[in-house]
Amino acid sequence: MLEINKLNKRFGAKQVLYDIDLKLQPGEIVGLFGENGAGKTTLMKCILGLLRYDGTVRLDGEPITRKNIGRFAFATSEHSFFPDLSAKGHAEFFADHFGTFRQKRFDGLMDFFALPKSKAIRSFSTGQQNQFEVVLALSQGADYIFMDEPFAGNDVFNREDFYKVLVGILEPTETVLLSTHLIEEVSDFVGRAVLIHRGRIVGDSTADELDSKGITLMDYIKETYNYRADRVARALDSINE
Repeated sequence: MLEINKLNKRFGAKQVLYDIDLKLQPGEIVGLFGENGAGKTTLMKCILGLLRYDGTVRLDGEPITRKNIGRFAFATSEHSFFPDLSAKGHAEFFADHFGTFRQKRFDGLMDFFALPKSKAIRSFSTGQQNQFEVVLALSQGADYIFMDEPFAGNDVFNREDFYKVLVGILEPTETVLLSTHLIEEVSDFVGRAVLIHRGRIVGDSTADELDSKGITLMDYIKETYNYRADRVARALDSINE
């Protein structure tokens, strides 16, 4: 289990995360939702040790160190691959450094996205590079897979089909934390929704809990964020006065 307790993060005088408490159980598919600048990416980077923070992050009771960081994988549109290396070269590199590397999954996902294995990754389009980030993260053999807006630049058909493939390939112990603004696309895919607003967790509910209340994920998010349905009309009225 991954446990985050009282995690706070500042950039200089500006505080961006406030007392984050969060637990992720093995096998969960969790959606991390929030507006731009809410702190989603910063939270992921803190958990992974890419940013300094106050508070504690523990994996099965142990702090995150070089000994267990390999149990995490991170797919980000910021990209973390070697641009001059081919996809095949990346697979060989990962296989050498991660004993858990899933070659069969790698090959299957490369075929699914129709990505070439012999070309340098820098020759890929932005959408293809984002796809490749996801392929690497899912093939690493990590227990916790973080995806931060992984499908920027991808068409709706690739995204919809990928979610179906993802559900079909995940092992019962693999945990996914997915940050995305494409809420309706993942509403049938995530089993739990964690909502963050201005650096604070303001909602945390499972899909079963939402179903029992008869509300959709989008309705839950709108209600939590006090979304005003008349905001468009008010804006147009103000502009057209």
